[in-house]
Amino acid sequence: MSTNQHDKPRQGAFPGSLFVPKLYTVLREGYSLHAARSDLFAGLTVAIVALPLAMALAIASGTTPDKGLLTAAVAGFLISAMGGSRFQIGGPTGAFVVVVFNVIAEQGFDGLIIATFMAGIILIVAGFARLGTWIKYIPEPVVTGFTAGIAVIILASQFKDFFGLSLAEVPAAFFDKWPAFWAVRDTLSIPSLAVAAGALAVIVLLRRYAPRLPGFLIAVVLASVVVLVLGLPVETIGSRFGGVSSSIPMPSLPEVTFARLGELLPSAFTIAFLAGVESLLSAVVADGMTGRRHRSNCELVAQGVANAASALVGGIPATGAIARTATNIRAGARTPVAGMIHAVIILLFMLFLAPVADVIPLASLAAVLVVVAVNMSEMGRFRALLRGPWGDRIVLLLTFGLTVGVDLVLAIEVGVVLAAVLFMHRMTGVVAISTGQSGVIEEDVDDFEEPRGESARAPLVLPKHVETFHVRGPLFFGVAGHFAEVIDRIAGVPRVLILRMREVPMVDASGASRLKDLLVHCRRNGTVVLVTGLQPQPRQVLTTMGILVEDENLQVLPDIEAAVAVARTIVGED
Repeated sequence: MSTNQHDKPRQGAFPGSLFVPKLYTVLREGYSLHAARSDLFAGLTVAIVALPLAMALAIASGTTPDKGLLTAAVAGFLISAMGGSRFQIGGPTGAFVVVVFNVIAEQGFDGLIIATFMAGIILIVAGFARLGTWIKYIPEPVVTGFTAGIAVIILASQFKDFFGLSLAEVPAAFFDKWPAFWAVRDTLSIPSLAVAAGALAVIVLLRRYAPRLPGFLIAVVLASVVVLVLGLPVETIGSRFGGVSSSIPMPSLPEVTFARLGELLPSAFTIAFLAGVESLLSAVVADGMTGRRHRSNCELVAQGVANAASALVGGIPATGAIARTATNIRAGARTPVAGMIHAVIILLFMLFLAPVADVIPLASLAAVLVVVAVNMSEMGRFRALLRGPWGDRIVLLLTFGLTVGVDLVLAIEVGVVLAAVLFMHRMTGVVAISTGQSGVIEEDVDDFEEPRGESARAPLVLPKHVETFHVRGPLFFGVAGHFAEVIDRIAGVPRVLILRMREVPMVDASGASRLKDLLVHCRRNGTVVLVTGLQPQPRQVLTTMGILVEDENLQVLPDIEAAVAVARTIVGED
């Protein structure tokens, strides 16, 4: 059995198999000692990478570092244990930083907990509704513009700690940050800047010359040692937050009212959308690296359970982390157990080694997030899309600009809607509706049920008083008006109209209505309509809508050759 076959539900299998976690699949196949060793090493490697990231992302989100560790442990464990990908690593990610920061600023931390729990429920419903496969239809310019915008916001949010500025509260709005930073420029801390720049240099150099080493952790550890040994006056996790909590709260939720739920619903949908998109993108990347196949709807359900559980213990939103998932694969992970081990190691650190985190300089975590933001921006892909069609460039730049300067939800909504409008405009250009009057029909093998041999391909000649419409492409609302214009161009009143539809794969209600107008027009003028090559979907739609009713004025024939033969009989040229 091939690798891919292991991960695909068998044809005809019970639909519920779409929601079977990959962990169950692995255990059913048999879990060997060799796989366990590989997973243990991979889990340890990813945990080393995730530890500083979890704390840094939580701080950037406007909460405490222990919330990031708690999320990586609880949500990360459940995402791996219940998910539809063998290699997915879950936890807090950069995509959530802006959303979490804004929700906390506007609704408080209690509001974030409720919104995260609601997002979990939304994701579970979306998974069981099999919406996982729909995520792939989000256009790349929207995703790239959105993530690049978030990367810029994250980068801007790190100015305070990177330069050691004394600022009581950093404004939430992107354009409000810069006057605030400029106003306190005299408070720049040389020691903080030196620690941040040094940590950044260590990360960059290790990535270039020793990419297999955990650059984030090494940079943070070295920065902490330098600050302790030299006694540098820089802010640390301990000095700002009073330390990292080493306990897991009992599951609970803040007080919930219907009014509160209504206020937080937009934020919940945003969190659910981001969690769904990023987790499935991460799973797709993992598939590309390993040749496996993930179960998208099972993954959404796992993300929902993980986010709900994270909220119950006071954590923040979580999703699949692309970079950590890739690290997991490169480290030799074989099964979801690697992700579970990564979560357990983070939990053990939190329970027994939390005081160690107190000495970590915030400037070093700012350096970590600068690298995260640069990676997240995907500048190469951004530049490539800027060389694409003008419509894609507009979607990219508009989504990016709205993300940075206005609102994340609005950016996604406008980007998706504009991309959809552009797609419909392009499809309108693809659809061709041509007319032909009595004469020789241009040869088109696709109009026949079976390709004919060279010797049989005699040109078909239309009898007098017979015209043809040849429609190519989907007949949907975007081209319905164009179709109506072509109807108006019918010369005179033909005795027979042959409507060639073999190249029409799809008809929607608007297209069907315009087709009905054509049939009514022909029936009123005594014109017989012969429809050829009707595909299953158009046939079903036209039949269901009561348009395709065969009688002496409307016949459905297999191909143009049969239609010409019938037309000859009708006009008396047989």
